[in-house]
Amino acid sequence: MNFKELRDLFISEGAEFYNQEEASALFYRMLDQLLGWSRTKAMTSLDTDIEASDLPKYLEVLEKLKTGKPIQYIFEETWFYGFPFKVNSAVLIPRPETEELVYWIIEELKGANRNEGSLLDIGTGSGCIAVALKKSLDGFHVSALDVSVDALEVAQYNAAMNKVVVNFIEADILLYSGTESFDLIVSNPPYIKEDEKPEMHENVLAHEPHRALFVSNENPLIFYKAIANFALVHLNPQGLLFFEINEYLGKETVEMLEFKGFTRITLKKDMQGKDRMVSCMR
Repeated sequence: MNFKELRDLFISEGAEFYNQEEASALFYRMLDQLLGWSRTKAMTSLDTDIEASDLPKYLEVLEKLKTGKPIQYIFEETWFYGFPFKVNSAVLIPRPETEELVYWIIEELKGANRNEGSLLDIGTGSGCIAVALKKSLDGFHVSALDVSVDALEVAQYNAAMNKVVVNFIEADILLYSGTESFDLIVSNPPYIKEDEKPEMHENVLAHEPHRALFVSNENPLIFYKAIANFALVHLNPQGLLFFEINEYLGKETVEMLEFKGFTRITLKKDMQGKDRMVSCMR
């Protein structure tokens, strides 16, 4: 078997979960992970025969993909904001929209000449927001909070791998009071309502941690309200609060922040034109 035949096998066998373009992309991602081949190198090597001893490792990846397991979990690795991150089933796979949130925060701080201070990432998961911000804003002291011990273990690994110092806190933000104060608080908390599950891709539902994804239909802003209340106490004067939000709840999120007395509230769309981020000032 050569690599072209293997690619065609990925496309045909993976058809239940992936269209042809997605299956092809996963094939090339696998070759990058296992062989270090760029897409160009892989495409120009399709006629190369595969060593019989190597074939099982490629087929093992295919079998896992056929269960809907994300390739990021198969290799326990992904990239976020240009930095490598370990991921496993204890944490969500970082999304491009969250990269947009990080970019927005960095641009806002640099535009305001805020080059140092303290910030807190609530619900850090893999640590992607906290680590990316620390890499980009070295003058800031960064803390990151999560209720999951397993998630914090991954986040600590990612901070060490990216050679940054982050203060990790094990706590439930619905109960946490703390004594610290911050110049900026950011959170990408659970925000998908239970009744939105039918819109979700099956491989997300089957493999990513539901605790980090879903909230009840009755109180979908439960974490936003708790974090806003925390921010009222723990944000320094002129402190900033940033959220990633449910695209369907932008208006409700803004109204909640207005009711609590925050100012300079901005609702921002992502690159898909969906309400995805909110910022405000204490």
